[in-house]
Amino acid sequence: MAGMEDQLNIGVVFPQTEIGPDPSAVRAYAEAVEGAGFSHVLAYDHVLGAGLENRSEWRGAYSNDDAFHEVFVLFGYLAAITTRIELVTGVLVLPQRQTALVAKQAAEIDVLSRGRLRLGVGVGWNAVEYEALAEPFSTRGRRIEEQVDVMRKLWTESIVDYSGTYHRIPEAGINPLPIQQPIPVWMGGYVEATMRRIGRMADGWFPRGMPDAALQRDIDIIAESAADAGRDPGSIGMEGRISLQPGDELRWEADTAAWRSAGATHLAINTMGQGRSPAQHIEAVLRYAEVIGLSAG
Repeated sequence: MAGMEDQLNIGVVFPQTEIGPDPSAVRAYAEAVEGAGFSHVLAYDHVLGAGLENRSEWRGAYSNDDAFHEVFVLFGYLAAITTRIELVTGVLVLPQRQTALVAKQAAEIDVLSRGRLRLGVGVGWNAVEYEALAEPFSTRGRRIEEQVDVMRKLWTESIVDYSGTYHRIPEAGINPLPIQQPIPVWMGGYVEATMRRIGRMADGWFPRGMPDAALQRDIDIIAESAADAGRDPGSIGMEGRISLQPGDELRWEADTAAWRSAGATHLAINTMGQGRSPAQHIEAVLRYAEVIGLSAG
């Protein structure tokens, strides 16, 4: 996978659960990130949070107490107030949504941002969300591959006539088409079946954790799957992620270097989980930019 790009593109994880509902805070964050020279902003996705009062067994990462801006609406806003920074979903839970509608929404973001969308997708883990959105949870892995195929056709063809296992499009299309032909589709997930899916069809992937032997095994699986599908493994991007712990600036540099050495093409800096205010999230990413010498030019 190394070799897709020589430069490590460094972006930020939008602090979904901590930025708050004030649009001025969202704007200040986006403008600060773009002004500091970061390459992209990555947003997590959840539509609904489960209430925990009657779910004593709940082990999910988020609940109804965790705030989430809806990613496509958020990106429409960010497209209007930024000019350069890439907008990334990391990841959109695709099988809990209608495919044609996602294709339309993604195309619109790409048009409004002048070609700055990267669509990260995954199957998700929250069965409560799937039930509430009236989509089956058990078939999500099988459906996502056909969904990506359908979206790519809708993004590149004015009229699509499609008949698959899960989709039927009777000679119809979206207008306007996106600027990118097609929009890049990256995937998240951590099981072997996902790694093989990434190798077969994704433009890039979001690995879990830090570079180690497990990461190398996943890289090898993806490369093998890509080769079997007649694809160049070097064309598949990889986006790592590091968490900025306060007062641990030496670790920031080491973790960044570790992802660069592992062959990552992209990296996202996560400032959530430390109880930061919106202003403190800005301070943290600006300090990281200063520590590693990120150039605003």
